[in-house]
Amino acid sequence: MLGTIVNVGCIIVGSTVGTIAKKALGDKYTEVLFNALGLASIVLGCNAAVSHMGKSEYPVLFIMSLAIGGLVGTALAIDGRVKRALEKKGGSNAAQGLTTACLLFCIGTLSIVGPVLSAVEGDNTFLFTNATLDLFSSAMLASTFGIVIIWAAPILLCWQGGIYLTAKFLSAEFFSEGLVNELSTVGGVLIVCTGLSLLKLKDCKTLNLLPGLLGPVIWYLIVG
Repeated sequence: MLGTIVNVGCIIVGSTVGTIAKKALGDKYTEVLFNALGLASIVLGCNAAVSHMGKSEYPVLFIMSLAIGGLVGTALAIDGRVKRALEKKGGSNAAQGLTTACLLFCIGTLSIVGPVLSAVEGDNTFLFTNATLDLFSSAMLASTFGIVIIWAAPILLCWQGGIYLTAKFLSAEFFSEGLVNELSTVGGVLIVCTGLSLLKLKDCKTLNLLPGLLGPVIWYLIVG
């Protein structure tokens, strides 16, 4: 768990530094950061989705996951409930910022495979690399959205901790290359959705689509 703890610590430090920097920025600079983050999210999301989609064993799985996950999320009104809760604490863009942070920090090969390698081989290289990237990413996000980004730290702890415990005590084989590809494809689409929202091109209600991440997990449990 050392790698995950370091990763969480980097997010806390980065979020704190970014929040302090935010006070020195004017509105016009904040708007530039919004645009930069929006464009970066679209590029990163497209890259994640396209690069892993070609390796998929079930090309239609990500479509089914997003569709069914979106229906479930809409029925539960996840987007509206989370936004109302966060807006009371961090402003109108708090939910958007936290969603972007969580997707960028949690979805990707480093953040998924890293805890598995840590649990099975004691190798924290992937997690230390991920921690370095998250340090700078969290600082940039916090300089735009504020201290709300720090809440991504406990979310990442639960995410990577769950993967670590599953690999350590249940089955490391469950986190196969196929599952990582499917999760990264769905996650990439969700990151693109956050980018579109940041650029105010389309409010995709990304939080309602989050249950789609369970689609590949459930499918691999079934075909297991």
